[in-house]
Amino acid sequence: MISFFVGVIEEKREDNLTIDVNGIGFDLAISKTTFLSLPEHGETVKILTHMSVREDGVSLYGFSSSEEKNLFLRLIEVSGVGPKLALSILSGMSLSDLIISIIKEDVRALSSIKGLGKKTAERLCLELKDKLSPCQSDNEANSQKFEYDEDALNLAVETLISLGINKNEAYLLAKSNAGPNVCAEEIISKSLRSYRS
Repeated sequence: MISFFVGVIEEKREDNLTIDVNGIGFDLAISKTTFLSLPEHGETVKILTHMSVREDGVSLYGFSSSEEKNLFLRLIEVSGVGPKLALSILSGMSLSDLIISIIKEDVRALSSIKGLGKKTAERLCLELKDKLSPCQSDNEANSQKFEYDEDALNLAVETLISLGINKNEAYLLAKSNAGPNVCAEEIISKSLRSYRS
């Protein structure tokens, strides 16, 4: 079983990553959350993985954090949720919002995710609400709590939203480009470049 790769980014798209591991190229399906957290082309990255073996072939799925991978594994345990739909769900909102929506049984919010119908959303809530905890999504956030200027991040998020980017995506973009000495203008500039690439 392959648990992770460390390699050089050859190509990245919103739903796919090609990584060079010692001269061998691996294609991994990824979520928007992972895409937004990736460094630039040519840089080295560590990606956690899940390998799915089915009659129609073998697929690799990549994750930038253990929190996202663990939630993915929970999602595919639910009847009717395969790996592709699980990735769509992870791309539909931030990890913290997704966990909270499931715990609160917010079927309406979950049903707004592309490809996720009402019945499957209800099943997600029923099967996972007692297996998830809000603090699961806070672990990574807490470790990065003091690594960026919160005022600059909030201003950047508000600006990105005003430019037509949805709230969750604006937050993910801004968070991935924030840093201890990075001003709002720089976060916005980097985020827009990532968004358009």
